[in-house]
Amino acid sequence: MDTMRDRFISTTTRLLDEDPRLALVLADISGDGFRPAARAHPDRVINVGIREQLMIGVGGGMALTGLRPVVHTFASFLVERPFEQIKLDFGHQGVGGVLVSAGASYDWPAGGFTHMAPGDVALLDTLDGWNVHVPGHPDEAEALLREAVPGDDRVYVRLSLQSNEQARPVDGTRFTAVREGRGGVVVAVGPMLDPVLAATGGMDVTVLYATTVRPFDASAVRRAAGRGSADVVIVEPYLAGTSTAAVNDALADVPHRVLGLGVARRELRRYGRMDEHLAAHGLDPAGLRGRIGRFLGDGARH
Repeated sequence: MDTMRDRFISTTTRLLDEDPRLALVLADISGDGFRPAARAHPDRVINVGIREQLMIGVGGGMALTGLRPVVHTFASFLVERPFEQIKLDFGHQGVGGVLVSAGASYDWPAGGFTHMAPGDVALLDTLDGWNVHVPGHPDEAEALLREAVPGDDRVYVRLSLQSNEQARPVDGTRFTAVREGRGGVVVAVGPMLDPVLAATGGMDVTVLYATTVRPFDASAVRRAAGRGSADVVIVEPYLAGTSTAAVNDALADVPHRVLGLGVARRELRRYGRMDEHLAAHGLDPAGLRGRIGRFLGDGARH
């Protein structure tokens, strides 16, 4: 199976051929993959080198001319380093674009903390009007990218090497119920679905699958929680607690408890492997099962 980043490159290359409004701005990352596109469309495929603030500025400028910019590099260099330019050159100027990241929270641990971005979604959450997609499979990444490109809004697509075994239908708006139960609700975001399903095997819980987290599908959480008191766990592949406020808002009119699981703030200073980072943050099936089971208690047991 190809990776989400592979699929992004092949899909965007085709879209550049099909849509004369589409432009691509790079900062060296994935440059080799886009060489054919750059040769075919030298006026719409721009590599600014390792100048990430300029990359965002160029994207915002292209949007002002009526183009639809897709801007791409590692998440830490796409969201964190040029955050002021995102705030001003897209948000303040009132233009749209599609930011597509690679690397996620710790896809390349050998790159060190400079190449890790567990706080990217939380950081974008401080800005108005951003749609955030977190696909869990290359097919979903392609579908969400194709959904994002024709519009004029501001979109962030977060790609990762971590992937679920199978793709599921996505529409860029709604959470979908993968399993139904009565002992609580567990929302699995993007590539956390397979670990959550493995962790909750035998538990009497509803599992919702989310690939679009902003806007947050509050109605899906309310329906799954029912009319009484509610216990909700949200498992995200980035900073723990990023979406707990959204869950609280969704359930403001009913008694409820919320547990947000994800990447801890504590920095892990040994490079390690991705699976070791998942286990260290309690995001592997064993870690999730223990934490979800303790929170939901007897109600989640068959």
